[in-house]
Amino acid sequence: MENVMGTLNRTELDKLERRELQLTILATAFVLVQAAGLAMFMYPLVFLHPVGNKWTLRVAFFGFCALTLLFAGYLLDRHRTVRKLKEHILAELERNLTLQHQASVDLLQTMPDQNHFWDRLTMEYRRAMTMQKTLSLLLVKAKSANASAKVDRLAVAIANDASSEAWSDAAKAMSRKLRPTDSIYRLSTDVFALVLPETDVLNAKRIAPGKHNLSFDISAHNYPEHVKSSHELEDIVKSLLPAEDQWATPVPAGRV
Repeated sequence: MENVMGTLNRTELDKLERRELQLTILATAFVLVQAAGLAMFMYPLVFLHPVGNKWTLRVAFFGFCALTLLFAGYLLDRHRTVRKLKEHILAELERNLTLQHQASVDLLQTMPDQNHFWDRLTMEYRRAMTMQKTLSLLLVKAKSANASAKVDRLAVAIANDASSEAWSDAAKAMSRKLRPTDSIYRLSTDVFALVLPETDVLNAKRIAPGKHNLSFDISAHNYPEHVKSSHELEDIVKSLLPAEDQWATPVPAGRV
């Protein structure tokens, strides 16, 4: 349900509801005025100077008045039904967006973190070095949009929600392009890392996310083309992580 709230939001629906109410009131008033005018012309012929069977004319007269009132009631009931339908649509829309956002958050929270990443990177590096194969590391970092700007808590919350969904979409897009031997990790709030055995830089960059609500800084690093040791790969990754995450990074025993 991409960008639904941009095309079908509460403000626009409220405007449509007000216009529909205005049209309903106008149509009801028009029907009642026309019916009242016609009833005034019919009254002398029905009650004062009846032509033919007066009871048939009176039944027709009262039937016309009843149908007019029923039609006016139908117009008002139609407006009430449209209003309830709008409220139901908005409730379902908000529920679906909440579920979609929760699914995005759950996906990000269940992704492998730094602990798994360092172990996998060490293992794949050793394998690449032993078997004389290539190893690519693709790093995807969200670009900060004017981090120094002052924003209120509501704006921050909205931005975080949008970022979570954009990150989730990006993660799913990249995961679909991975081979069974590839792996993806979430190293921090705004950093993804992909370990790609036997992959060159060109093919690694093809896995990068496409157009999403976030902009990304994407870098690919290849062994042995760009780096000659696992420590160089580690330093590159740590340079993208927040300071507290860098120092907290566990170092597996026997790191090459």
